[in-house]
Amino acid sequence: MKKTNPLYFIAAAAILVSFVFTACNKSASVESPIGTQSVSLYLTDAPGVFDNVFIDIKSVSLLIDTSKDTRKKDTCNWDRIGSSRHEKNDSSLVWQDLGVKAGVYDILKLRNGVDTLLATSTVFKGAIRLIKIELGTTHSLVKDSITYPLNIPFNEKPYVLIKLKGGEWDEFLPNRSRLWLDFDISRSIVEKNNQFYLKPFIKFFTVKATAGVSGKVTPKEAQAVITVFNNTDTAYALPNHEGYFKIRGLADGTYSVFVNASNGYADTTISNVVVSKTKEAQLGLITLKK
Repeated sequence: MKKTNPLYFIAAAAILVSFVFTACNKSASVESPIGTQSVSLYLTDAPGVFDNVFIDIKSVSLLIDTSKDTRKKDTCNWDRIGSSRHEKNDSSLVWQDLGVKAGVYDILKLRNGVDTLLATSTVFKGAIRLIKIELGTTHSLVKDSITYPLNIPFNEKPYVLIKLKGGEWDEFLPNRSRLWLDFDISRSIVEKNNQFYLKPFIKFFTVKATAGVSGKVTPKEAQAVITVFNNTDTAYALPNHEGYFKIRGLADGTYSVFVNASNGYADTTISNVVVSKTKEAQLGLITLKK
């Protein structure tokens, strides 16, 4: 499959392909959706120690609950519902495809605060309960300039299902909402017996409701890897060619920042870094020494 620049996702904006019905609880008639909403879905990356990671994405769709009381469906079997988009039942649950351009995307281009618009589309108004990312089979990675196949384990499903309650999106304007998906490469790739396997680990966040850490590490010869952690969360970053790094999607709290250096440079740890959604923690210049 042809490799596609992530920016081509933008060309998929505002395309509504199709919808089918599926159900948790059957009813005598389908509830008619009232109104629409505009949704924007962004993709970003928590990096791994690879040169490139190419992920084959076939489609992205949303499951929208158009009923008035969405909490009645909190006990639904969302894994079963998400396993199929073609089971036709009477229900207020509606699948809508976002019209994302199918292709192979280099996820590692989306790091250090960089993201791409995955899709913008007008969908039925309601609570978005599932995001389903269907994967193809042409996955690969590049490590130390060598390309390796990246396989989905035999017992894993060829899609990613992200479960929501319905209120996670940032409604930045009336009936206009946005959400970020963080594809955590370091947790998504498993190496076993000299083979690489893809087990996607994706978190969701909004910039408005989460915090961030940024800084710059020198010299670049240290090839630093940044780990931001506390008792409940861990995030990673790889500085760019200028040494700049940025991590987003953190919960408010106090963190430690561990800089793991190579090539004879000493590691360093910065403690008691307070992050808040009202202000990004800016660490400034971090100079590593041998």
